[in-house]
Amino acid sequence: MNRSVNNASPSTAGQNYAANAPPKLRLKEVGKSFHVPRGEDIQAIANVSFDTHENEVCVLLGPSGCGKSTVLRMVAGLEQPTTGELMLDGERITGPAQERGMVFQAYTSFDWLTVQQNVEYGMRLNRVPKQERRDRAEHFIELVGLSRFAGTYPRHLSGGMKQRVAIARTLANEPAILLMDEPFGALDAQTRWQMQELMMEIVEAANTTVLVVTHDIEEAIFLADRIEFMSRHPGRVHEEIIPAFKQGQRIGQKEDLIGLPGYGDLERHILQLMREQGRDET
Repeated sequence: MNRSVNNASPSTAGQNYAANAPPKLRLKEVGKSFHVPRGEDIQAIANVSFDTHENEVCVLLGPSGCGKSTVLRMVAGLEQPTTGELMLDGERITGPAQERGMVFQAYTSFDWLTVQQNVEYGMRLNRVPKQERRDRAEHFIELVGLSRFAGTYPRHLSGGMKQRVAIARTLANEPAILLMDEPFGALDAQTRWQMQELMMEIVEAANTTVLVVTHDIEEAIFLADRIEFMSRHPGRVHEEIIPAFKQGQRIGQKEDLIGLPGYGDLERHILQLMREQGRDET
């Protein structure tokens, strides 16, 4: 695994963990193979190792087919590794659990429930007392800016608003880590950057640890405290990138980030990595 030229000194942007603190999430030599009937097994990822710390936004980035979503699904417990291990707070991940909340690209709200009822749904399944789940739902609905729409049904909401509902519902269950798989990929360009900025506000307000998959370079640089850039198939961590040009800060607006010295250099470097690692797939 290589270190990026933008990682001359470790950044702790938005993070409150001590230098020697144990990682929140640890992947150690993780591999995943898929069996193909009447054919050889296909190795999706190989020897993937990285750490994510408390209150950190870690982004998985890389060319199409590099196994980003496979890694995320294994962290969620939706798939099991063929080799290696995944640990959250020192405990091995063996299957889905409440402490790992997942937000998908597709909208997952229930059409027959209001925004309030959708956000309360997971808590109701977990038998959270009625008043507590109502209070928590109201808090996170307000956090994502949907208080006016608490009694509205999803069919009357825009795509961006539906994703806000999904984020609020997931956070209301108080996960130890928030997992996001291309969460803004289906949105138009304007709504996408607005959701990215809102996501930064939510992460700061909720002190949330986040692991997010994206294929968008600009989105990765904006969101990430740390980027794990994965190689082409079979996916490996090719380079770990910490955007030192942010100088230990999370930037709230996209135009402010793009204007910082060092942004263009990092974007160019990642674009070159994308070109190199995607070359054999074209």
